[in-house]
Amino acid sequence: MFVLESYPLAVVFCIITMLCWGSWANTQKLVGSRWRFELFYWDYVFGVVLMGLIFAFSLGSVGEGGRGFLDDIRQADPANIGSALVGGAVFNAANILLVAAIAVAGMAVAFPVGIGLALVVGVVVNYLADPKGNPYLLFVGVALVVLAIIVDAVAYGRLPRQGKRGMLRGLVLAVLCGILMGFFYRFVAASMPEAKPENFWNLPAGKLGPYTAMVLFSLGMLASQVIFNFANIVGWSTAEAAARPDYCGGSARDHLWGILGGMIWAVGMTFSIIAFGVAGPAISYGLGQGATLVAACWGVFIWREFRAAPPGTGRLLWAMFASFFVGLGLIIWSGA
Repeated sequence: MFVLESYPLAVVFCIITMLCWGSWANTQKLVGSRWRFELFYWDYVFGVVLMGLIFAFSLGSVGEGGRGFLDDIRQADPANIGSALVGGAVFNAANILLVAAIAVAGMAVAFPVGIGLALVVGVVVNYLADPKGNPYLLFVGVALVVLAIIVDAVAYGRLPRQGKRGMLRGLVLAVLCGILMGFFYRFVAASMPEAKPENFWNLPAGKLGPYTAMVLFSLGMLASQVIFNFANIVGWSTAEAAARPDYCGGSARDHLWGILGGMIWAVGMTFSIIAFGVAGPAISYGLGQGATLVAACWGVFIWREFRAAPPGTGRLLWAMFASFFVGLGLIIWSGA
């Protein structure tokens, strides 16, 4: 399998993760007015599974490092398989909340609050489990991200179109997403070896390589999606169910956007856990969650989600971007 050894290259992989994680939600925005997010999300999950399998049978099955995908999954310890599957289920619950928050509040708010909070929780949890990197630089960087989250929430509160009720609903969904999402990466990391390049060149018995972990993670998403969807259906009244759009009634374009969104996110996740062996879980996860900055740029500059905000809101948004930018720079520096 393909294995990384260089920290600068690992940072590049994490930046690609950041771009992918911060951009996939544009596919939901492109179909959001005509295709409910519950239906979009099925295609999104299928896209994650598809991309995970593509990586497993390409980069995960060639090269001299580690084990090929099929050999790796045959020797995997059941506890490590279970850990990767649970990681997928936890992420799925968090991401459903994120998609709902995007539908209510927009990308410029859902991502900074939800994913920003996930960055803080995830970095702390992963650093305590595998302390790699300068803790002072790492946690000062995280503190600046927290500041950016607060500034963004203040800017969001100035939007007249949402109203207090809409603001509260969007923020609650985003906060719940962030708390859950802060823990999913730890389950995936626990299924793999300790973050050292030599451990990925010569994978310990029973542990998963990154490509196998990604496939199992995606299957955990798919299995939990069936459960979550069933729970959602049970909660519908007969009238609501009759009025609800049918998954099979969507156009090919509607389905394609969802699958593409899942594939984009899966590229980011795979690159993140490939970089894991060199950068460590806290830095690899933390840099990837800089997706918040990317998504906020999409929301502010492309989708114009703050165009109705009163004068002075622009200064808050620039302060948010500056705080995120410096915070992410310190996270990169902490691993150098």
